[in-house]
Amino acid sequence: MSTLDGALWLISHGFAVFPADHPGTEHCTGLHRECDGTRGKHPCVPFTRAYTLDEVQVRRWFDAQLRNVAVAVGACAGPAGTRLLVVDSDRPGAIEDTAAAHGQQHAPTMRVTTAKGAHDYYWAPAGARLGNGLGSLRGRFDGDVRGGNAYVIGPGSVHQTGVIYELADVEQPPVPLPVWLLDALQAPAVVPVARPANSAVRQGSGGLVGLVRFVLASAQGQRNERLYWAACRAFEHARKGQLEPRAVATALVDAAAHVGLTEAEARSTVTSAYRSAGGTR
Repeated sequence: MSTLDGALWLISHGFAVFPADHPGTEHCTGLHRECDGTRGKHPCVPFTRAYTLDEVQVRRWFDAQLRNVAVAVGACAGPAGTRLLVVDSDRPGAIEDTAAAHGQQHAPTMRVTTAKGAHDYYWAPAGARLGNGLGSLRGRFDGDVRGGNAYVIGPGSVHQTGVIYELADVEQPPVPLPVWLLDALQAPAVVPVARPANSAVRQGSGGLVGLVRFVLASAQGQRNERLYWAACRAFEHARKGQLEPRAVATALVDAAAHVGLTEAEARSTVTSAYRSAGGTR
């Protein structure tokens, strides 16, 4: 399956697509100012608004130039208003093992095999607030999830290792997101604070929980601002010895990912807050 074939298959099944960099081009074609060395994944267009379901546009993007195909996750709607969520396993069997650990059996769904594992596509309830956060699965699942303002590389694309993303079964559609998985992703992130040694640390730990909740309540358009504010306050506590800086960063990055920021965006914002609060590199 070529990238054009993959793109045509995707739009015929209701998945909005856009072009991404292809590792076969001499230079990265992503929109970023400077490539980080990762090839085949950078968007070539502003994907939050430049995706399409139009065949003419798809042929224009993928027929005459070398591009990978990417799926705009937040632009894909399923039955009864459900929204797309993609579980990205970093190794074969990762989601199956996680399901088993929860006393469940993994139900087959639309799957795209990748260089490391697989992308499993699910339809999540319309009202569920799901982003890129793992919730209670953080540290218990070898991979990530992509929901809302996010994207994944689609079938027919080429990984920088030369591996081709492939549909495991062209007849298998996405199934509804299992209840156990929905519950796990919506569960509050575990705040990994150090064991309290005195009342001041206990008070600081409670403050971190409140700041995590503040970030989790962020609406689109205010997520970075609220994350930065929360991180500054948390690192002020850390400077007083009330919190452990790594615990602050881990908890707030996870919360920001839960509401739709990428982990890279969240870490950048938290790092800026750390420096502003008097920390060092």
